[in-house]
Amino acid sequence: MPLSELDPRPALILLDLQKGITGIPGIADMPGVLDRCVRLAAAFRERKLPVVLVNVLSPAPGRTDVKRPAFQFPDDWTELVAEVDQQPEDILISKHSPGAFIGTALHNELVQRGVTQIFLAGLVTSNAGLATGESGFDHGYNVVFVTDAMTDRDSEAHDYCIAKIFPRLGETETTENILQKLG
Repeated sequence: MPLSELDPRPALILLDLQKGITGIPGIADMPGVLDRCVRLAAAFRERKLPVVLVNVLSPAPGRTDVKRPAFQFPDDWTELVAEVDQQPEDILISKHSPGAFIGTALHNELVQRGVTQIFLAGLVTSNAGLATGESGFDHGYNVVFVTDAMTDRDSEAHDYCIAKIFPRLGETETTENILQKLG
């Protein structure tokens, strides 16, 4: 369902736009997704709305059947990419699990700012996007998945989340339509 309305106090949450993840081979449309995330962040900042930058410090500790990517993480892999242009007023959330709510201060930060609606974008759709969206929904936020500002290494998982899962957790919308609503 497209974005029905813009709450008075929305926040943008950019997931895992960090050197060690954006550099993983095989992530579809990384330059385009990053550009759309940057444009959304600029629009939220211009309107003095919260921008949350999330990075992951380590993989979740649990065992899975899926093998982790076979490459060496660079020393600076947790650093946000320069394009994100982190500002002093941005909220930085560091996590150790796929979702940005579990084990972090994200919910408290949003409550303190009166946020009722979250816009999710970044990496990766079927992991951080899904886990953060589910927790946001469970916390009672109006969740909006910015479908063209997120991507995944697995195109089938990305498409499935957008078509089948995200509509159960919130609304789905494109960057351009969100920018028009913000305007």
